[in-house]
Amino acid sequence: MNYRHAFHAGNFADVHKHAVLARILIHLRQKPAAFRVIDSHAGSGRYDLSADEPTRSGEWRDGIGRVWNRPPDENDAAAALLLAPYFEAVAACNAGPSLRAYPGSAVIARHLMRPQDRLIACEIEPRAATQLAASLRGDARAKALVVDGWTAIGAYVPPKERRGLVFIDPPFEEAADFTRLSAALSAAHRKWPTGIYMAWYPIKTRAAPETLARRLQRLAIAKTLRCELTLRAPAPDVGLTGSGLIVVNPPFTLEADLRILLPAVGRMLLARGSAPPAHRVDWLTAAR
Repeated sequence: MNYRHAFHAGNFADVHKHAVLARILIHLRQKPAAFRVIDSHAGSGRYDLSADEPTRSGEWRDGIGRVWNRPPDENDAAAALLLAPYFEAVAACNAGPSLRAYPGSAVIARHLMRPQDRLIACEIEPRAATQLAASLRGDARAKALVVDGWTAIGAYVPPKERRGLVFIDPPFEEAADFTRLSAALSAAHRKWPTGIYMAWYPIKTRAAPETLARRLQRLAIAKTLRCELTLRAPAPDVGLTGSGLIVVNPPFTLEADLRILLPAVGRMLLARGSAPPAHRVDWLTAAR
């Protein structure tokens, strides 16, 4: 495996996916019963932004670096409230006001969990798996496992808590990952139809994301919400231009939250002289 998320940690796609992740976890906390988070491709857990990979790529500066120094303005009070848990999780990963580290999904989930909640974080790349275990060490609520994420999606559902979230954030090194994503969602949903599933995908051109959407519609999994944030028009050979999320069984408040949150995040990410980022929130399949 050549993919190293450390090069991309804290980029605009991380801001998008982790802000939404935080909203789902806040919803799960509203009921006293315990929940479980299954993070299938967890990465390292915590990323030093001064390390070689983030420094060389510089992607975090146009992601968390930009929104950290440009909080929602006074006209975005609702967005500020929605983003607060995400920003609190990032702040907890840093000793002071300066942004020196960025939390991965597993560390964000752990920060937002309660004493009764549990986390399974999976990673197969050896160096990342070692760092993930170190990031979660000492917390009895969290377990780091060296296991293939695609295998983990089916192996650990349904959890004994019967409430929770499966977060799927694969590297998309291969085009086949789009097909694997729909297949994994379908198989896991058959085993645990009441679970919340959140899956990320990259937008480089429109072809693969639209094929994924059609495939999910054919599977007819009820209550499948899509949200995308696109910084510029997708085109071949220009790299990552947008970030997409699929949420199955979303919290009933999530659609409304996203219609406030995404435009605000887009404004916070806006580079000087650039066109405003585009966003989309729509249902691939509605409730039956």
